[in-house]
Amino acid sequence: MLKTVTLYTDGACSGNPGPGGWGAILVYKDWKKELHGGDSMTTNNRMELTGAIEGLKALKEVCRVELYSDSKYLVDAMEKGWAVSWRAHGWRKADKKPALNSDLWRELLELVEKHDVHFHWVKGHADNPYNNRCDEMAVAEWQAIKKRLGMV
Repeated sequence: MLKTVTLYTDGACSGNPGPGGWGAILVYKDWKKELHGGDSMTTNNRMELTGAIEGLKALKEVCRVELYSDSKYLVDAMEKGWAVSWRAHGWRKADKKPALNSDLWRELLELVEKHDVHFHWVKGHADNPYNNRCDEMAVAEWQAIKKRLGMV
């Protein structure tokens, strides 16, 4: 019987591209772990994917994962099978154009194949306290990067 872990993720960017951050919260029963990080030159979509990747990488055993994100890019690509199709077609979309962020999609697909992951879309900046906390962490990361780089 697999443990069921809930994973909330979010990404944010100041400029697109620009400094970005991601946040993730893992919840299992009464246990909770927050993770966050950032990049000095990235995109919002890359940060959304990174939040999911880093959350899944933090799992120490195979789990059932209920992953919540406000990113339609992430949730739709996984739930509708787009990312699997892009991989099968050499990282090309149906219109034959290259799929963006293939390095991160590749890593995410490998992690998803290790676990039993179910993706759920949540409305961003709404009433989900975990999604809001992930957003706070992601924004704090890009703000810290801008300050460190003297961009403020």
